Amino acid sequence: MRYLIFFCMLCLSGCGDTVKDGEATPEQISLGFFQAIYIDRNVEEATQYVDAPIKEVLRSYYIAASVQRYMFNLSMTDVTLSIEDIDIDFFRKFTDEVTVVVKLVGKKAGENWADDRTIKLKKRGNSWIIVEIVPETGKTNVGGF
Repeated sequence: MRYLIFFCMLCLSGCGDTVKDGEATPEQISLGFFQAIYIDRNVEEATQYVDAPIKEVLRSYYIAASVQRYMFNLSMTDVTLSIEDIDIDFFRKFTDEVTVVVKLVGKKAGENWADDRTIKLKKRGNSWIIVEIVPETGKTNVGGF
């Protein structure tokens, strides 16, 4: 009986959060990056979430409006962000690469607009970093929601 209780306690202890204090999840990194560009409009703040090659490109644009226009081809205001999709499962701690789709809802040229952008993240040590901004391929939004 003691072994059964010990085994149950061992199994239940593995059901806690897999994220330790100070470690950000891929979702938090993704939302932080897009918040820096679309809400805070701070390119330097956005550089903390990306790999070196992307960091150089971000810094070359200087201002968030240019990043929106040239990197994302999506200039928006009054933006709200949410995670649309993430290709990660219960065994998050065994995954070293993940793709996240972030939904942006706001105003584009004064009209209501909803769009999503896909980014890829890799785990470096104990933290996640954005390594690729996936180009949008032939996808169009008819405006609105």
